[in-house]
Amino acid sequence: MVEFYSDGSRMSGILRSPDDVTDRCPAIVQGPGWLGLKDAKLYLPYHEALIGAGYQVLIFDYRGFGDSGGDRGLLLPHLQLEDLINAVTYLTTRDDVDLDNLGVFGSGGTGGGNAVLLAATDRRIRVAVSQVPVADGEDWLHRMRREYEWREFLDRIDADRKQRAVSGVGEMVHPREEIMVATPERRASKVKADVDDRIPNSVPLRCAEAIMRYKPIDVVDLVAPTPLMFIGVEGDAVTPTDHAFALYNKAGAPKKLVMQRHTTHYAAYAQYGAEVIPEIVAWYRAGFDGGAIDMHTTPRSDEVIQTLVVKGTE
Repeated sequence: MVEFYSDGSRMSGILRSPDDVTDRCPAIVQGPGWLGLKDAKLYLPYHEALIGAGYQVLIFDYRGFGDSGGDRGLLLPHLQLEDLINAVTYLTTRDDVDLDNLGVFGSGGTGGGNAVLLAATDRRIRVAVSQVPVADGEDWLHRMRREYEWREFLDRIDADRKQRAVSGVGEMVHPREEIMVATPERRASKVKADVDDRIPNSVPLRCAEAIMRYKPIDVVDLVAPTPLMFIGVEGDAVTPTDHAFALYNKAGAPKKLVMQRHTTHYAAYAQYGAEVIPEIVAWYRAGFDGGAIDMHTTPRSDEVIQTLVVKGTE
């Protein structure tokens, strides 16, 4: 366990390292996905593979979640980005981290989107991987609802905004039922069962406004020339597949897209982990290449866009 501070809030993290670290080695920072926590078992196969490749991985609870300090249950993406930036700064204070080879990994909705935001904002990041990302928070929330439900949701947000202005008190809602709307697969899935009972069940409705302003698509073109990999699921009912495609199409090179077929959002983690995780490790290995020496090459046009399709059985 490690601790650092983000705007005065104590942040609780786990730093996973190779057993035989004798020198500075590359490090990858990860903020959990939507309503995720640092100790979720879901992330372990990724971390174990990255550690096996000789990298350190820092994953932490965002402020207000898990073991971190701060106001409880505030789902404010701009504060999560600040937490990620401060996590990178914490890594630069360590004697066992290669400061020239820092990466970001994000998985699951805003987790994937936050990896894009960090890579676009913080030039200390040398390699980025974004798995099943949200590209546009407003579109994400809209598509969870039928049109009349969306109009009702917007009216509710507007009424809450006015109420806060005159009374200073806003409505509290369940984040998985009244901001995000859980799919049938999510309700049945046990993939996050080890942390679900520690997720806040009441957050301010105003968090929905912040998520509607959440638009990694607006800055993804700023990530280049940092290598950026996207991982999506064809026909994803949780984080729409076209969000991954939109981010990939707008991103500059070098970039890569891994699209998993014949699976679902939550099933893909286990179903295709054996194929996808080595691709992630290889992406970091290729990106962590310069250290203190920076080398630039211009690939042929047919090498700029790389697409891997992971196929399953019908």
